Amino acid sequence: MSFLKRNFNVILVCLLEALIGILLLVNPVGFTTVIIIAFGITLMMGGIVGVIGYFRTEPVAASFTGALVKGLAMLLAGIFLVVRPAWLISTFPVLTILYGIAVLLGGLYKTQWFVDALRLKTGRGLFHALNAVVSLICAFVILADPFASTIALWIFIGITLIVEAVLDLIVLIIAGNRAEPPREV
Repeated sequence: MSFLKRNFNVILVCLLEALIGILLLVNPVGFTTVIIIAFGITLMMGGIVGVIGYFRTEPVAASFTGALVKGLAMLLAGIFLVVRPAWLISTFPVLTILYGIAVLLGGLYKTQWFVDALRLKTGRGLFHALNAVVSLICAFVILADPFASTIALWIFIGITLIVEAVLDLIVLIIAGNRAEPPREV
């Protein structure tokens, strides 16, 4: 199997991560607003489908699903996000903490890949170590939030996304795939 086929999902995630980072650098508030509105529209569509599904289901069966409440809740949440995206943007500090935790967990996984490379004696540990250190440093900076404004933090997150995507691609290309455990014969 070719390198691209084996690693298509990882490469796609890295490219999307870099694209999101670039969009955050160009216009963080605008990009975030578009994402929130798109999510709101998606919720509205899901809510409409849920409500229609409720009324298309046999009444006794529908009464046990709670589909009408779920559909209406999704519809109202979607309308709220479309009409008031600035409200969610104002909660960005909470979202950055969650993102910082996600980056920290990613850094911990990369640390394990480093230790695995050392234990398996693949000679590829340096690439994994560099990737892990960068992820952990970025996570700590995001969680510490030493920035004077939210926009500065968004710009740092955009840079972090781009750097992590590039490093992940480099590690994927140079270090190759993680060693697979031996197969039983």
